[in-house]
Amino acid sequence: MADKRDYYEVLGVQKGASADEIKKAYRKMAMKYHPDRNPGDKDAEEKFKEVGEAYEVLSDDEKRSRYDQYGFAGVDPNFAAGGGGGGFGGFGGGFGGFGDFGDIFSDLFGGGGSTRRGGQSSARRGENIMARLDLTFEEAAFGCDKELSVPRIENCAACNGTGSADGNIETCPKCHGSGQEQVIQNFMGMQMRSTAPCSQCGGKGKIIKTPCTTCKGKGKVRRTNKVLVKVPAGVNDGQSVRVRGAGNVGTGGAPAGDLLAEIHIKPHKLFKRRDFDVYCEVPISFAQAALGAEIEVPTLDGKVTYTIPEGTQTGREFVLRGKGIPQVNNPKLRGDHHFNVVVETPTRLTNEQKELLRQFDGTVSKNVTPKRKGFQDILNDFFK
Repeated sequence: MADKRDYYEVLGVQKGASADEIKKAYRKMAMKYHPDRNPGDKDAEEKFKEVGEAYEVLSDDEKRSRYDQYGFAGVDPNFAAGGGGGGFGGFGGGFGGFGDFGDIFSDLFGGGGSTRRGGQSSARRGENIMARLDLTFEEAAFGCDKELSVPRIENCAACNGTGSADGNIETCPKCHGSGQEQVIQNFMGMQMRSTAPCSQCGGKGKIIKTPCTTCKGKGKVRRTNKVLVKVPAGVNDGQSVRVRGAGNVGTGGAPAGDLLAEIHIKPHKLFKRRDFDVYCEVPISFAQAALGAEIEVPTLDGKVTYTIPEGTQTGREFVLRGKGIPQVNNPKLRGDHHFNVVVETPTRLTNEQKELLRQFDGTVSKNVTPKRKGFQDILNDFFK
């Protein structure tokens, strides 16, 4: 008894844990160490007993109170006497107090006495499938129709999805079409009933005498189809467009799943996107920046003429309202188009051009270059 672990430690909970936290911890540990999941593992079997013993005490308010106050001596008389009775001593023996065992076994084995039918005759919606859809910047902005080649699971055309070459399908005589059979297991003197896939039909609920050669009796084949995807205006990178019924076929008359086309937008040479706004840079000359000018700005709708004021500094941002990307749920509303001007310094000047610039620079007063003047004043103060 000296080697017994603290019950809270066994379940992995704090001493002040709620009844619900204790129950959840017990269910998790019992499923982890259950002998049916660890056949022949003696260590797991001992841990399973230890978990059950801890829960037997901590799930009972009275026993938990005695345990918190007196430890093991408060709940197990054999512990105080130093006896080696082991097991559950003063707990009444066995697993009689475990009201949650039925739920645990239901989680482990699918539940005894279930009326669910595990055969393929049960209706089940088809699985969704994913596909990548590459779009240009403009296609994502304004929407488009794109055709995708998508592999999906369909009913076999050769056997009409039955899996039988001659249509001769019999109900399994062992499970009578349910696809399941009851299994009785003995554990620590108890009989536990659970359900498992039928050993004769493999859980299908039917037996096919002559399997279809095309689908090998499965009734399903994988085939590539062309699917039209209608892309709405304004979709963004990483979003998905759903095409109803274009996924894998369902079973038992249930509908097919959907196709989820994941959007990937190719980089643009001029534009970048942030939500529904578009951004770009427009290079201008020194003369245009100094004197002001009409410049051409590229947008999604084509070129736009814009007048920049004199004295425009490099990096200044201008905004064209409503020239951005349409909103997905309201295409009439559009984002804005932002452009930054970048004053480009000329290169490869001729000697004549260089001399003209020197003459011009000599005539420029510090009053018209406030940033340079302010910077020079700071330097002078710093090095005084």
